[in-house]
Amino acid sequence: MTLRPATPSDLDGIMAIENRAFPTDAWSAESMASELASPHARYLVDEVDGVTIGYGGVRALQGGSDADIQTIAFDADRRGEGRGRALLRALLEAAVGRGAREVFLEVRDDNPAAAGLYLSEGFEEIGRRPRYYQPDDVDAIVMRLDLRAWDARRTATSKEQTA
Repeated sequence: MTLRPATPSDLDGIMAIENRAFPTDAWSAESMASELASPHARYLVDEVDGVTIGYGGVRALQGGSDADIQTIAFDADRRGEGRGRALLRALLEAAVGRGAREVFLEVRDDNPAAAGLYLSEGFEEIGRRPRYYQPDDVDAIVMRLDLRAWDARRTATSKEQTA
């Protein structure tokens, strides 16, 4: 697994996955380019043999108390390999590094695999946004993670594994 920071040169590969993963509500190339260039965002790509197979991003202002997972997406044939979890954890670590204490995200109600991943990492549902995803009329599940508690669990687990 090769995770690395995304650069503007990754835009075409990211947009190819974005359009396949979110055919009805994909971000525009302009919006994604703006995200990649933002000093407040950290985007990573997952590559296999130099080909982008997934990406994700977190928006976290340096020194801010909260962060937002903006997006995580993988090619359909690479899902279920643990790559999403590794990418999510790397994004959460980036948020910790910027001083965030909690992280928020929205996930489609019709995506139980993603919701299950977030729950397993300690996110909790804090609300719903009816018909948030358009034009599909799919609700958004709003989730929150106490990043300090997540980081403490991760650190304790890491220490146990090295002992």
